[in-house]
Amino acid sequence: MLIKRQRYPSIKEHQVTDEAVYQQRRQILKQLGFMGAGALLAPHQSLALNLFGDDKPKFKTHPLSYSKQENHGETLTPFNKVSGHNNFYEFGTDKADPKANAQAFDIDPWLLRVDGQVEKPFSLSLEALYKVAPLEERIYRLRCVEAWSMVIPWIGFPLKALLEKAQPLNGAKYVAFETLYDPKQMPGQASVFRGGGIDYPYVEGLRIDEAVHPLTLLAVGLYGNSLPPQNGAPIRLVVPWKYGFKSIKSIVRIRLTDKQPPTTWNLLAPNEYGFFANVNPKVDHPRWSQARERRITTGGLFTNNRIDTLPFNGYNEVASLYRGMDLRRFY
Repeated sequence: MLIKRQRYPSIKEHQVTDEAVYQQRRQILKQLGFMGAGALLAPHQSLALNLFGDDKPKFKTHPLSYSKQENHGETLTPFNKVSGHNNFYEFGTDKADPKANAQAFDIDPWLLRVDGQVEKPFSLSLEALYKVAPLEERIYRLRCVEAWSMVIPWIGFPLKALLEKAQPLNGAKYVAFETLYDPKQMPGQASVFRGGGIDYPYVEGLRIDEAVHPLTLLAVGLYGNSLPPQNGAPIRLVVPWKYGFKSIKSIVRIRLTDKQPPTTWNLLAPNEYGFFANVNPKVDHPRWSQARERRITTGGLFTNNRIDTLPFNGYNEVASLYRGMDLRRFY
């Protein structure tokens, strides 16, 4: 069967992240003075220690069957570019913590619940997550609020496909998301590490028109395989025109609601992290400019990879969602 594929903005080969640079991005941020959201958390929250010893179990990923995005000449980066350093505070606040602390993460069994203001609430097992809709590859730019950016090939399906199965009611205006809460598996959620102020579980939200936009993806894999735990196994949100913290990981609940839902970083620092969090070079973070970003590429750490940030991260097709809004006020 032929699958008609929508074209998405192409990524050039020179824009793809070099592996050595990816692995060192924490050091880059420190040298630049960009510590972002993590700077709000207590220093003792770093969990880079090996919690499981030398015999820690190895999380197993598996190959996925999916439709590949049309190749526009770009060369994708190796898997270990996105698996070594991650923002996932449930496993620790340093970039190296998630991989070190997530290898015992057990995702089977897993249930994703979809409920709220819907006609047909339901739950999906781990196996069913891969069958919601045909899986496809999307190569998206990722813009972190900390003013660095990357390029990542995700595998997933449109969030719209999942929501259509639940049949949202007319009064549903927002979509709320919730991460797994399991302090035994996610040591960053344990009370001893919560001095930074995060009230777990991690929660996020979108307006419903954002949620059903064709670019909004529920990712179940990257680089050909299912998601590793440090990247949000078994299912995470990817919204490429928003700052990275909106892309919630390890989702266990999606709820339709008529009220704007609370979101974790907005609750923690509302003057720094807005609900919409659209990439906008004209709206600075209180502690740094958002006008430019450091694209982590093949050029090395401090060579010619400082670029201008684009509105909506370059995904201008979403601009109509915000027509008439003051994007400085609703940041």
